[in-house]
Amino acid sequence: MTTAESASQPPESGPDRDFDLGALLAERGAERYELHTRHLNHQLPRMLHTIGFDRVYERAEGAYFWDAEGNDYLDMLAGFGVMGLGRHHPVVRKALHDVLDARLADLTRFDCQPLPGLLAEKLLSYTPHLDRVFFGNSGTEAVETALKFARFATGRPRILYCAHAFHGLTTGSLSVNGESGFRDGFAPLLPDTAVPLGDLDALARELKKGDVAALIVEPIQGKGVHAAPPGHLRAAQELLHRHRALLIADEVQTGLGRTGDFYAHQHEEGVEPDLVCVAKALSGGYVPVGATLGKDWIFKKVYSSMDRVLVHSASFGSNAQAMAAGLAVLSVMENEQVVAGARATGELLRSRLAALIDKYELLADVRGRGLMIGIEFGRPRSLKLRSRWAMLQAARKGLFAQMVVVPLLQRHRILTQVSGDHMEVIKLIPPLIIGEREVDRFVDAFTEVMDDAHSGGGLMWDFGKTLVKQAVAQR
Repeated sequence: MTTAESASQPPESGPDRDFDLGALLAERGAERYELHTRHLNHQLPRMLHTIGFDRVYERAEGAYFWDAEGNDYLDMLAGFGVMGLGRHHPVVRKALHDVLDARLADLTRFDCQPLPGLLAEKLLSYTPHLDRVFFGNSGTEAVETALKFARFATGRPRILYCAHAFHGLTTGSLSVNGESGFRDGFAPLLPDTAVPLGDLDALARELKKGDVAALIVEPIQGKGVHAAPPGHLRAAQELLHRHRALLIADEVQTGLGRTGDFYAHQHEEGVEPDLVCVAKALSGGYVPVGATLGKDWIFKKVYSSMDRVLVHSASFGSNAQAMAAGLAVLSVMENEQVVAGARATGELLRSRLAALIDKYELLADVRGRGLMIGIEFGRPRSLKLRSRWAMLQAARKGLFAQMVVVPLLQRHRILTQVSGDHMEVIKLIPPLIIGEREVDRFVDAFTEVMDDAHSGGGLMWDFGKTLVKQAVAQR
């Protein structure tokens, strides 16, 4: 064998070269919480132990997890929206096996591989008014790209964002994050300005200053599940363009069918954002990927010459595994009619939950679109419940919602989340593939939990007292 031939052959396996993932997990998997405590964010295992979420999940498929005893858990969280197709969809798995087996010459940096172009072409087919795509690795990278491109294309420094928005946690994205809890201690940030969601007068006042590059907006805010008022996005778009500023739609969580249309901004006729950010579900739950879609003139202004060809790039952007996952996800969405399914199932779930409002005085509102639903709790009418509610609110707003989330998991094996800090809202963002069986299971469990809450006693309120003590101790 020649030197060139030997160099092209994969190394032979042997005891010193073998890596056995299964054996490693079998040997060390039981240390998961200890390892996190020692080497990662030590508050995560502490929090999970405190609220009884310290489960050990052995495997997952579709909308379910299983523990070592074979108990199933319904996932109504979808990894904060990442698992749009559920876990381990066979089409996405096969695509990733295929791309690994193909041994492509990936990330050479000085060629043009076909997969990024094919995924960009497919993504753009859902937004025909947009022309080009930049691929990064996450939602916050997609937002960072949009902020940079908007500033450069307009020559203006300031971005407007909405109060209570969440656009990511890197410094640029944090600058347009509407929650002080995430921003505190990380100043100085970029000179951006918050306006209330739906307030056109506030938007107009800021635009008159002449230094605004863009408004970035979630068509439905993840925190609290608040949608822009009907007609607001189109009116804001017209106002922005009149002042030569851009509209950025953050569809990182709301995009790819989550709200019953491919993009949430498409629920309102005539809305055509200049830049759109996507991520999460595009990954298929496997390979991180983010994308920023934009108009041709914006991209051509940023990449205005060969000297600027790498003025904005990402080391792992457009990698073959991410592109293959994205193409597989979009194929599944079309072939299995995922968007229409999310619309129908979401309407069924929302309507059945809304029917409970008159039955439970602690249940204040059910809102959202598609499979992005907010369940809000509010001050009850009866004296006994009012006193208990007041006790929780005095300790820390949001404790009642946590009191609902915990028994949903512990008693009914359903995973949900509180929609934001200091909020009495539960957000449901399950995999888009759920159906009537999962709706029945959730509504039945939620009804039992609410029955318990309105009984005025029992384990639920005992847990509430524990939460109150912890909240007071942390002040």
